[in-house]
Amino acid sequence: MTDTILIPTLDDAAMPAYRAAPAGTPKAAIVVIQEIFGINAGIRRKCDTLAEAGYLAMAPDLFWRIEPGIALDPDIEPEMQRALSLMGAFDQDQGIRDIEATIRFARGEGVEKVGAVGYCLGGRLAYMTAARTDVDASVGYYAVGIDGLLGEKHAIAKPLLLHIAGDDGFVDKNTQAAMHAGLDDHPKVTLYDYPGEDHGFATEFGKRRSDAAATLADERTAAFFAEHLG
Repeated sequence: MTDTILIPTLDDAAMPAYRAAPAGTPKAAIVVIQEIFGINAGIRRKCDTLAEAGYLAMAPDLFWRIEPGIALDPDIEPEMQRALSLMGAFDQDQGIRDIEATIRFARGEGVEKVGAVGYCLGGRLAYMTAARTDVDASVGYYAVGIDGLLGEKHAIAKPLLLHIAGDDGFVDKNTQAAMHAGLDDHPKVTLYDYPGEDHGFATEFGKRRSDAAATLADERTAAFFAEHLG
C-alpha cells in the first residue's frame, strides 16, 4: 500500500512524505532520502521495492520548505538545472532535522529499528544522518562532499555503508581518496568502490542507470539492512 502522509516536524509544522507499506507487519522502517530531483518516480520506486522486501519505507519531501511536490527528471536539461538551483537553496542542517522527525515518526509506527538510505544529495544526508541522529543503520549512494564532513566521523555510532562511483562527475578522485583515508579504519563504516561508474548509476529510471553496478550495490544494501535492521 502506498500513500502520501504528513509527518510532524521538530518545529511543529507538517512535512509531506511518500509512504510504502508491506503487506504484513514490517520488519523495520527505512527512510529513503531523495536526490536533488525531489520525490520523483525513481524515489517512489525505491520505496515500493523496500516495501516489497518487507520494510515500511518513507521518503520525506525535503524540499517542501522551498517548494513542495518537486518531482524532476534528470534527463531533461531544464529540470536538471532546476534541481541544481534547488540544491543551492536547500538548508541541509534543517534537512537533517526533518529526517530526524521522520525517524521519530517511523518509530511511532511500531517498528523496532529504523534505517536510512540516500542517493546523491541524499547520500550526503545519509552520512550526516549517521553522525547526527540515532538511526540504526545508514546507506549512502554516490554521496557528495563527504571530504568536508570527515570532522563528524567520530559521532558515527551505528553502521554506515557508502557506495562510491569510481568515475563520479561530482566526486573527483581526490575526494574519493580523502573518503578512504578518513573512513577506511572506522569500525562502523564500510566503503565499496564501483570502478568506471558515474554518478547516479543506481537510479531506477533513465540514462544514468548502470544495471550491473546498480544490482551489485542494491544486493549489498539489502544484505546490510538484513544484518543491521534484522
